[in-house]
Amino acid sequence: MSRVLPPSQLAAALQGGALALFPTDTLPALAAAPAHAASLWGCKARPQHKPLILMGADLEQLVAFLGLPWSEAWLGQARRSWPGAVTLVLPLSGPVTQRLHPGGTSLGLRVPACAQAQELLRLSGPLATTSANRSGEPAAADATEAAAIFPDLPLLGPLPWPRGSGVASTVMAWEPQGAGSADWRLLRAGASLPMEEPGPGC
Repeated sequence: MSRVLPPSQLAAALQGGALALFPTDTLPALAAAPAHAASLWGCKARPQHKPLILMGADLEQLVAFLGLPWSEAWLGQARRSWPGAVTLVLPLSGPVTQRLHPGGTSLGLRVPACAQAQELLRLSGPLATTSANRSGEPAAADATEAAAIFPDLPLLGPLPWPRGSGVASTVMAWEPQGAGSADWRLLRAGASLPMEEPGPGC
């Protein structure tokens, strides 16, 4: 049976290498500290070519954690989108990207509009996250479903969790457009857009 831990204890467990489950404004998250992100692919039986998302308590925490410069276009979109159900995929390189997206040259980032998640993330630091499901299966919609899928993993307390939208986040990527320019491209219409609901996601 899953243990329910308060934010400070769960943050310490994550920093020590544990995996954990917590609520967001969309779907419950399965998480690990970035240094232990590799454990998430094995836990989910997820192909390693599918990247993870770095989730933070706020924009400032993510910028400081990555230690890389952000363009004004990225900062502007982040301020418009966060906290909220939008994942921004940025062309960032470095050790964090390699842990969450091995061999890749981009990293997905998000700040959830969920006070309980933000409290945990302030204590733990940014976390590598993915949806709480086995690869190819439906994502868990709440704590009960998440615990049933991963009974050995701790849950963020207190319960019950605030209800999320049940729809994965919208995903937007900053990509070259030709002639030296770049702009945002919609990769997945999710919770923040009135479009077709996607399948299991991050």
